Amino acid sequence: MRILLLGGTGEARALAAALHPDVEVISSLAGRVPDPALPVGQVRIGGFGGVDGLRRWLTDTPVDAVVDATHPFAATITATAAAVCADLGLPHLLLARPAWSAGDAILVSSDREAATTVAAKGFSRIFLTTGRTGVDAFRDSDAWFLIRAVTPPDAEVLPRHHELLLSRGPYRYDDELAALRTHRIEALVTKNSGGDMTRPKLDAAATLGIPVVMVDRPPVPPGVRTVGTVPEAVAWVRSLAR
Repeated sequence: MRILLLGGTGEARALAAALHPDVEVISSLAGRVPDPALPVGQVRIGGFGGVDGLRRWLTDTPVDAVVDATHPFAATITATAAAVCADLGLPHLLLARPAWSAGDAILVSSDREAATTVAAKGFSRIFLTTGRTGVDAFRDSDAWFLIRAVTPPDAEVLPRHHELLLSRGPYRYDDELAALRTHRIEALVTKNSGGDMTRPKLDAAATLGIPVVMVDRPPVPPGVRTVGTVPEAVAWVRSLAR
């Protein structure tokens, strides 16, 4: 059995390892992160070229199923995979880690709404953890930002007052607590990525009573079968093999 695994996440790497060597897994990474952690098995790096490109790839490289284990905010490839698999009649599963409970966070629908909310609340020192693509919405702000990302945002989208912190999780609660205190952070802006790797920033903010502005996840395409854990995804793949 052969599957295409749309990856780039810890869940995708765990799934590839759990299926190896019984299932031939071709993991596909977007290629946006330098020196990515690679899963076991075959790996391809780079985009497909939209709906038509993915359809051509699946026609040229037949697989028995597609598992989408990309980041919860990778809405474009998730929608593309859903459309192409439905068109080809190919079994398709979305592995999406459970979202965080919003709790007392200010829930917004986009980076742009997060920026508007931050301005309306008058926050002046912000810990921005939405990734490099989320920075552009804040470029005209007069506030000061501690911007954490894996790769640096383009210089032209950076706000006037900022400090750039390039790092990759997992993060520790004590370190997050220290960062919030050291930089006198007044608000945390984050995406609802879910998972344990970046959860400590929320716990640290709660300890210090720092407000959280949380960007909600994009909706899952209708009709897509979804599971929340690696064991569930393993069971689904193995059920196809049987």
